[in-house]
Amino acid sequence: MPFDAFVTGAVETSLNTLLKDDAESQRRLGRLRGKVISVTINEFGKKLIFIFSQQIDVLAVYEGEVDCELALNLTVLPELRQQANLTQLIKADKLALEGDIQLAQQFSALLSGLKPDVEEKLSQYTGDIVAHTLVSGLKTGAQRIRQEAKRRQRDLAEVITEEWKLAPQALEIAHFADQVDDLKSDVARFEARLDQLLGRR
Repeated sequence: MPFDAFVTGAVETSLNTLLKDDAESQRRLGRLRGKVISVTINEFGKKLIFIFSQQIDVLAVYEGEVDCELALNLTVLPELRQQANLTQLIKADKLALEGDIQLAQQFSALLSGLKPDVEEKLSQYTGDIVAHTLVSGLKTGAQRIRQEAKRRQRDLAEVITEEWKLAPQALEIAHFADQVDDLKSDVARFEARLDQLLGRR
């Protein structure tokens, strides 16, 4: 199975499963019925086409007219679930949007309403205790991964500024700014003194 077909199939199945269990999400889907939205993930240069009817169809290639086009980085996807973030993301150049912004907002509202209860679903197969233990373990693991990523980012910043000297340190920048301010003050005093001397002649 080609990779694109695998990804679109997984996204489509996941979204439709979540929609099926939530009447409120079905109502939100109704507003998008007959619309087509494309979402480009910048890192991969891949496009996902969302076609809305009684369900959501997800395609990798679409020949027809698209009502709204979004382009964003993978890291921005979670923020897309917050409808209020859309204009901020556009202003910050984290999200490129062509077409109807109202459609993008409705799409965002649909996504924000999809809140899977993984623990509940898992408990149907494994029992409550096992499901709770697994989900808690995954959450703890994800938190550790995030903390490790932040630590590595700090370490990399330190290596770039301290060891490789590719970027100035914060103290060096502050010292340089102070020197520029001192130089401005000296020039202003010199100009005032020069004006005074010339004025006397």
